[in-house]
Amino acid sequence: MRLGVLDVGSNTVHLLVVDAYRGAQPWPQHSQKSQLRLAEHINARGDLAQAGADALVAAANDARKQSKELGCDELLAFATSSVRDARNSADVLKRVSKEAGVDLTVLSGEDEARLTFLAVRRWLGWSAGNLISLDIGGGSLELGSGTDEDPDVAVSLPLGASRLTRDWFEADPPSKASIGKLRDHVDGLLAEPAAKLLAAGPPDRVVATSKTFRTLARLAGAAPSSAGPRARRTLTRTGLTQVSAFISRMASADLAELDGVSEGRAHHTIAGAVVAAAAMDALGVSEVELCPWALREGVILRRLDWLSGN
Repeated sequence: MRLGVLDVGSNTVHLLVVDAYRGAQPWPQHSQKSQLRLAEHINARGDLAQAGADALVAAANDARKQSKELGCDELLAFATSSVRDARNSADVLKRVSKEAGVDLTVLSGEDEARLTFLAVRRWLGWSAGNLISLDIGGGSLELGSGTDEDPDVAVSLPLGASRLTRDWFEADPPSKASIGKLRDHVDGLLAEPAAKLLAAGPPDRVVATSKTFRTLARLAGAAPSSAGPRARRTLTRTGLTQVSAFISRMASADLAELDGVSEGRAHHTIAGAVVAAAAMDALGVSEVELCPWALREGVILRRLDWLSGN
């Protein structure tokens, strides 16, 4: 069957169309992203402002039309942190349903962590053993650990790169003091979850997903996207330290000129680096391996499992 997956994240709205068969790898046929930066449209009251809601409705309507033109049998549409946390999320969801004809499912943070972990497990297989997964989104950080397909521990923390940039940084580039204060804040929130993730013993593999980790790894010398999804990519703690020292002195406009840094995400790369470093330190790991599959693939895999009765 042909599935369309509409992922409404804190930074982008991403439509992914795949051909999926039982027992086979989902094969991408079409991918389109829109940079809406919904996290930046949350106003002082905690509402998603009208401009952000209008943009979301338009993007959802366009995705519905595209999925129909491409012959999708089903459109799986879900939203994550920015819509989930918005005080007026119910009203926004009604607008998207009425005006765009798309019913958005709002995933909980724990569901995000579980579905991302599932995708990582399926990509790496059982040989990954005791696995920890990390995903830095725009609004939240998802973590999971375990030896099965469903993690024993699944945690979501409000440590997304866009959220932290909005709430903690006033200057571009941010001051050393503000970066230090952010690091203290992230360390505080990570201490207890990290202990839970490590309760079953040292992990065999620690794996990172998300554009933020891919950007940091590319800046540290990992293979470019043109090398394909199966190229082995890692990010070492030493490499992250070097990258962080370099980019912390750069304005976002200059960061966007670097290979591997997109213009739409350049402004929160520094906050993402702070979270990545804090997570690696909290887990006591010197290296993370990057996985090309993440939440979207987890949603697809779970749907295929349901259709096949698993």
